[in-house]
Amino acid sequence: MDTVGAFLGPLLAVGLMLLWNDDFRTIFWIAVIPGVLAVALLFFGLHEPKTPVEHKRTNPIKKENLRRLGKGCWWVIGLGAIFTLARFSEAFLVLRAQQSGVPLALIPLVMVAMNLLYFLSAYPFGKLSDGMSHTRLLQWGLVMLIGADIVLALSTHWAGMLLGVALWGVHMGMTQGLLAAMIAKTAPADLRGTAYGIFSLVSGVGLLVASLGAGAIWEMFGAEYTFYAGAVICLVTLMYLRKTPDEAK
Repeated sequence: MDTVGAFLGPLLAVGLMLLWNDDFRTIFWIAVIPGVLAVALLFFGLHEPKTPVEHKRTNPIKKENLRRLGKGCWWVIGLGAIFTLARFSEAFLVLRAQQSGVPLALIPLVMVAMNLLYFLSAYPFGKLSDGMSHTRLLQWGLVMLIGADIVLALSTHWAGMLLGVALWGVHMGMTQGLLAAMIAKTAPADLRGTAYGIFSLVSGVGLLVASLGAGAIWEMFGAEYTFYAGAVICLVTLMYLRKTPDEAK
């Protein structure tokens, strides 16, 4: 459902940009409304059931618990860090669209196209992942991302850029959720929350580093080298996947 929102939001933004002659400030004020509604829903519409505490709660971040996560779980966390370096912020897709001559009011259609392909591919690939190795599907997803990076690096026309964005969206449908499923598979049941927290922290730091690095490459060498660098990191990630421990396959 979040993908539906990510599809409809940019589509609405395009309509408002055309209606109000690219008035960014007004559109951002309009965007505040669903944000406020989401927070209000959390406060007034969501009520968690009260569950009795059966044991004393303690801080799970302890040396023995980190050791208990095991080799397989730490391998997946490391994979998440490298994988995130390969997939920098989608804001660079928007910048590439601007470079390719897409009119300002239509640039949000880049996110519409990406999220539409993500939405359409997520279920079939999710169904496929139930019957095949997660690492194998992740490898194919990385190949798709390499294709997207190369197309975006080489394309200067909006049609080529749109193809690259479409490949990026299919890659998202193939891979989004796979790493979370691998964390659930490899982490001890009583430490899954801790494992997810560490994984999210590492992935968040990786995304920050990837986006800073992508921005620096963009400024110093040009847009195409940003996407070439992403493709190279995808190759590094594929090499990392060759050392998959048995418990993570």
